[in-house]
This record gives sequence, structure tokens and C-alpha cells, in this order.
Amino acid sequence: MRTTPEADVCLILEGTYPYVTGGVSAWVHDLIRAQQHLSFNLVTLVPPGPEGPLKFELPSNVVGMTRVEIQTLPAAVGRPRRLDDLMRRLEEPLGRLMTSGNLGDVAAVLDALASAGPEIDREALLNSREAWNLVLRMYERQCPHVSFLEYFWTWRTLLLGLYSVLLAPIVPARVYHALCTGYAGLYGARAHLDTGRPVLLTEHGIYTNERRVEITMADWLQEDSLRALSIDHLHRDLRDLWIDTFTSYSRACYAACSKVITLYEGNTLLQIQDGADPSRLLVIPNGIELAETATRTGHGSPPTVALIGRVVPIKDIKTFLRACATLCEYVPDIRVWILGPLEEDPDYVAECRQLTSHLALESTVEFKGNVALEEYFPKIDIVVLTSISEAQPLVILEGAAAGIPSVATDVGACREMILGRSGEQPPLGPAGAVTPLANPAATADALRMLLTDTEMYERCSHAAQARVRRYYNKVDLHRTYRDIYQQHLEMAGALVEA
Repeated sequence: MRTTPEADVCLILEGTYPYVTGGVSAWVHDLIRAQQHLSFNLVTLVPPGPEGPLKFELPSNVVGMTRVEIQTLPAAVGRPRRLDDLMRRLEEPLGRLMTSGNLGDVAAVLDALASAGPEIDREALLNSREAWNLVLRMYERQCPHVSFLEYFWTWRTLLLGLYSVLLAPIVPARVYHALCTGYAGLYGARAHLDTGRPVLLTEHGIYTNERRVEITMADWLQEDSLRALSIDHLHRDLRDLWIDTFTSYSRACYAACSKVITLYEGNTLLQIQDGADPSRLLVIPNGIELAETATRTGHGSPPTVALIGRVVPIKDIKTFLRACATLCEYVPDIRVWILGPLEEDPDYVAECRQLTSHLALESTVEFKGNVALEEYFPKIDIVVLTSISEAQPLVILEGAAAGIPSVATDVGACREMILGRSGEQPPLGPAGAVTPLANPAATADALRMLLTDTEMYERCSHAAQARVRRYYNKVDLHRTYRDIYQQHLEMAGALVEA
């Protein structure tokens, strides 16, 4: 871990940049490069283990990077005095953080840890007799009906994560910016409590919602089948303990932040549900470089529809293929492209090819693999997504910039990108159609209408281009972040002067 000078902004990153590629990491890299007038410190929250290679070359305005290992605590340096008193002070706020905690409970845990002095370590917090007595008391209060052994390891893992964040060094910065809730949000909440400096949050996906799905499906949290069928199932179980703890961290982060930002309006409902103040919410979508987009050359011959995405189950390629089989009855000369990597799930690719054959679409559908989209956009009439989950798929924006309407399922930000956000003024009209999940008939019908009604198609094409230029220009969105940073840097300066 390297010491760093104070930066304008500290970005708090969990499991992403600069060690992992992907959408969030690319967004962070673009954000830093677009704010060249600011200096950045990075806090990267990672699992224990050797440091992996960087997947990005850090921009010159990154002045420091601090790596914090979740689940890692300081080694023994001596036994703190009055350890039993410390455990008594920790008991109530820890219990609330595992049920319905908030920023005040994080502050109480921080105060208790500070009172123990620099000697506090893993041995005292987790392995001492006083810690053993604490887990016994918390077990009796929280989950006495579950296996104590399972509760013990859950308790220990949750507290290791919590303590590793609360005992990590606070990197100096004028403004802190977390890129999710969870442990990154917990670090942001702690930074606000320790320094008084302003904190921002940008959520691409809703962390608590993602963790709920993971925890619900986790094999290592399987309930006993007989108890699951009994009335005892009404009691809190270990899944509840995990979910409630991460919801508490989110609630603490939301309370510490002066701005809670997300990509689309649908996410704000989940943020409010988890305790965010509606007055602090702000929607800033991802954008694209408009100058780099291709231009549609008009209705193709033959007419062409393309699904752009990985050939994996979450993209529900099979629904798209069934829709195309129906579409062929109305547009016999339709050409269908599937543009995206084929390597991630070979078994699913084989199933999709088999379905293509079963539906007699071999001469209609082409699996193109990973391609340079700019070469294909001028030949595409409609972009299609039949995904069962998305956040804000940029292919809709890239197609819209070229004047290509989209037909997409009602997931993530698709509705807002195609039909417009609530309160759009003046309203631009639809840029395609939004369909229900796993509904080939609805997808086929939307495609048929767009391909056979020239006037409707042109209206959607114009609306698509107008909307992406008005709301999704990356240059404008970077300027929005620049203004937010400036506002909060001035807040930080006022605090120092006071």
C-alpha cells in the first residue's frame, strides 16, 4: 500500500478498475481522462491475494492508488485494554447493521474501534474470548433457530469485511466518489464521517439488488429442506442476515452522499426503496461519442435486422430466433444478423444453431461473431435486443445515432432510451418499440410494423437521432460531471475555511 498526496477526487472502486475490464471500468477510465484538470486518487477494494496486472494504463492525472484487501485485518500488535467494554460498545450497532442499520451505526462502530487505540487487531476483534462471548450473545438475539456453526462463520465473514473497511487508511482527498454501495459505499460513508468532506455516489447497477439475487441463489446458503417447509421458515435466516447487512451499508452510503447518481430513472425506485433521499437523486446516463458513429444508408435490400450482443442465455437469443421465424411470414426476404462473441457459452451457441435449423432459418440467420460494428451499422434497419436483463445497453444509442430504430425488451434503461424519460420536453416520440420479456410474438409484431410502415419507420429514425443527440452525447455528460465536481470542490473548500 502506497501513501499518496491529497487529490481533488478519490474514486472508490470495488472489484473493477484498473484490474478488470468491462463497462464500469471503461466508464471510470473515460471519466478520469475527461477531467484532466483534476487530480485523482484511487482506492481499489479487492479480495485477498497477490496484486494482479493492471488492465489499463493509468492516466497522468491519477496521483496515487491504494489497494485495500477486503477480509484482511492488521496482525497482532498487542492486546487493547478493557476489551470486554469494547465488545459491549460494539454489540448494539453491529446488531443493527445486521438488521436495519444506518450511518449512525457506522459512526458508533467507528467510535468504538477508535476508543480501543492502535492495538486493535484481528486477534482481539475475532479470536479473543471477549469476541467469542459477543458472537454467542448476538446469535441468541438474531438467529437462535439456525445452526450455530453456520451462524458463526457468517458472522465472522461479515465482520471481517466490515472491520477491514473501517480500519483501512483513509486516502486524502477533497471529494470522495464511490462507484457502488457495498464495501465501496461503506468506505465512502466512513470517509465522510472521518473527514467531513463531501461524498458522491454513482451506481451503474443497484448493488443491493445484485447481491439479493446472488445470495438467494447461493449454494452455500441452502436451507435444510425440512425446515424450509415448516413454520420456522418465518424466522430470519442467514440469507436475511447477508441481505440486511448490505442494505444497511447502502443506507449508510446514501445518507453520507450529497448526490446519489444512477444511469436511468428505473434505478431510482430501487434506491428510494433502500433508503435514499429522493431530493439527492440524479440521473446521468452513459453516453457515446457522436462524432464516431456511422450513418444508416436507408432501408436495405434485403431488409436487415440485427441482434447485437453476446450469444449467452441472458440475451435470450432463442426468443429472437422464434420472433424471426414469425417475421419471415410477413417479410420473406428478411436478413437476420447476430453480431456478438460466440466463445463465452459454446453449449448455448450450439443450442441456438440447432434452433435456427429447426425453424428453417439457415438461409436467413447469420451468426457473425465479434465484428466491427461501424462496418455493419450502415446496412442495418433495426437493432433488436431480447435480453432478460440489461443496464443501459449502448448498442441502442449507437444505432440511434445512425438513425436506426430499436426493438428491445422492457429491461434496464431500454424504455427510456427508446420511448423517452418521463417529462421529456418537447416529446420526441418513440424511437422503436419496447416488448415484454420472452415474447417472440410481440417482438415479431414490432419488427413487422417498423419494416412495413415506411412513415412510421422514418418517424422512429428521426426520434432516435434527436434523442441521442439531446440526452446521450458523451461530451455533454462529461461536462455535467465536471460541474458536479466543481460544486463539491467548492463545498470542500468552504469546509476547510470554516
